[in-house]
Amino acid sequence: MAEIKDVDVNAPPPSAEALRKAILDERMKEAGKEQQHRSKQNEAFNKFTESFLRDQVSEQEIATVRRLAMNAVKSGKYEALVYNFPSVLCTDGGRAINSADPQWPETLQGKAKQFYDRYLQYAKPQGFRLSAMIIDFPGGIPGDVGFFLSWKSEVV
Repeated sequence: MAEIKDVDVNAPPPSAEALRKAILDERMKEAGKEQQHRSKQNEAFNKFTESFLRDQVSEQEIATVRRLAMNAVKSGKYEALVYNFPSVLCTDGGRAINSADPQWPETLQGKAKQFYDRYLQYAKPQGFRLSAMIIDFPGGIPGDVGFFLSWKSEVV
């Protein structure tokens, strides 16, 4: 609510009804702002989803994965989070990934499936491993899925 700085002490006070209306007006403004913010978020999510499901993985996205891996190496790490996406874009909402079901790759679609297929074709034969896990739980439900690429040697 906006702060009122100049008050005319000689003017009659506003009625209780006028104050209630002012509060209602402020609440309506805030609700309008929140609705506009949610609409923008939904629009951005819909645009992302459309691209995720329709488009091909770009060279820039592949370069980002390589850059993330190399930055991890420079930091002495053997694993990097190389890609993430909303779990609702899995065919099961991320349940198979969350429960470590060995069939989790079958639930992938869109760019996530393309990344997984690229892993199988290029990275796995080179000794890399890919794991997927739910990386956040907003409101207690699976949020984003993270793909972790690892190059740590296997301990026998």
